[in-house]
Amino acid sequence: MAEHTRIRAVAEADWPAVAALEAEAYDGLGLTEGEPMLRTRARASAGTCFVLDLDGRIAGYVLALPYPEFRCPDLTRPEQVVHHAPNLHLHDLVVARPLRRRGLGGRLAGHVADTARRLGFTTMSLVAVGDKEPFWRARGYRAHHGTPLPAGYGADAVYMTAELAAHPTHGRRPAC
Repeated sequence: MAEHTRIRAVAEADWPAVAALEAEAYDGLGLTEGEPMLRTRARASAGTCFVLDLDGRIAGYVLALPYPEFRCPDLTRPEQVVHHAPNLHLHDLVVARPLRRRGLGGRLAGHVADTARRLGFTTMSLVAVGDKEPFWRARGYRAHHGTPLPAGYGADAVYMTAELAAHPTHGRRPAC
């Protein structure tokens, strides 16, 4: 039986599953924010936050919000300001552990980048943690080692940016 996957906006009922995925992904790294904090990130830009729905269950999510380039959210503080910046900060992207290495993370990353382009963002940024710098580099992100980050991200965290090309899907159908 084939699995049906779709990427859609985060719904109120999705938050417990999103928080569980976040805890699974980041607890071992000491980076877990928890549901209330994640909700503050999504409130800053609901139109750029999505879940990966796999046959009716949440199999992944991505939270992205406008943020000034070379700055990022402090993991210990709720998001209280909605930034109006040409940069979209990809704060969090998680795929359920048993579903990794199937292209779903790349699909979520592509979806949020396509959304960012459509909304007029010119760059995207993120903080790579847990040795994910190669994953993001393969998707066009450039590392900015030495960029100061809030202490909560850990010593190995790397700030990364990508320019958003005007027509990245030219000649192919969007992934979702």
